Amino acid sequence: MNEFFDRQSVLPVILALAVSLLVSFALTPAVKWLAVKIGAVDVPKDKRRMHDHPIPRLGGLAIFIGFVASVLLFAEVDRALRGVLLGACIIVAVGVVDDSHPLGPGIKFILQIVAALIAVWHGVVIQAIANPLPWGEPYWAFGIMAVPITVIWIVAVTNSVNLIDGLDGLADGVSTIAALTMLIIALLMGNMGMATLCAALVGGCVGFIPYNRNPAKIFMGDTGATFLGYILATVSVMGLFKLYAIISFIVPFIILGFPIFDTTSAFLRRILKGQNPMKPDRSHTHHKLIDMGMNQKQAVATLYMVAGVLGLCAVMIVTSGYVKVILSVIALAGVAYTVARIASYPHEHQRSAADAPEGAGSNKEEEHE
Repeated sequence: MNEFFDRQSVLPVILALAVSLLVSFALTPAVKWLAVKIGAVDVPKDKRRMHDHPIPRLGGLAIFIGFVASVLLFAEVDRALRGVLLGACIIVAVGVVDDSHPLGPGIKFILQIVAALIAVWHGVVIQAIANPLPWGEPYWAFGIMAVPITVIWIVAVTNSVNLIDGLDGLADGVSTIAALTMLIIALLMGNMGMATLCAALVGGCVGFIPYNRNPAKIFMGDTGATFLGYILATVSVMGLFKLYAIISFIVPFIILGFPIFDTTSAFLRRILKGQNPMKPDRSHTHHKLIDMGMNQKQAVATLYMVAGVLGLCAVMIVTSGYVKVILSVIALAGVAYTVARIASYPHEHQRSAADAPEGAGSNKEEEHE
């Protein structure tokens, strides 16, 4: 905790956030121009999209450049971080190509696995988690299963964040909240390396928000959404999964609870209906909120609050104490109940995209799935 108040320790974290924010904010207009030049533009061609004019969708490139520049300046680039950055380059390269000339889901999935394996090869591996049961060994070691478990986690989170990018500012804001939560936890633990990475990610996201909030001037595209998911997943492995205190292994699941729940529930619902789980539909949580009568800004604000409560619960759990744990459980139960009520809204009563409130709807759902 002393490191938390050490100016010399905290200074790189503050500078990482500031530099990433400024670079992301300053570069977004240039990235918008580039997107138009290479044809990375979302043209409204069906009722699923609510915008009525072409909007560039390469904005994630500005977040990526801001993040990398900040990390190289202020973070200690060890072997694990090199692997994360190399994998991120692959994710972003695939995203840039996909945003300008859509790729098939199969090739994107394979390349995401490759990016995850690069991180794993460089030491980003979930080796063990705390045993939450009152009996048995204190830790569960995964052994040879550590690699596939880590790859599944990275690829799953990468796509989960990508799939919630359906409203202006939603994925960017939720990722900001998740990264900020990890930043706070890293500072509380005195893990300044993880704190610097999280600060750089927070800065990149915040710098992009003015351009991406409703009405969006530019979308982050797959370039940004998959990059944010990949970094959140790998940073959680480097820091949060190494907390071997009791129940701490659930912290990354809580922080990323909204995108994980939303994607899982959408897939399960389609499978139970005998549909292709990758088939796009209006079954995501943000669609439910729109169909319940909210406009886009209200839906995004509601989901920001859900992400914020989950982040608060994660911080409370890490700081320990029975009262904090109890409050976390109560808050989690409240969020789960609210989200369940939203998810149970009858599909039959959903309005078509044409009937949704002005400015509401998904901007790139079809590309995601």
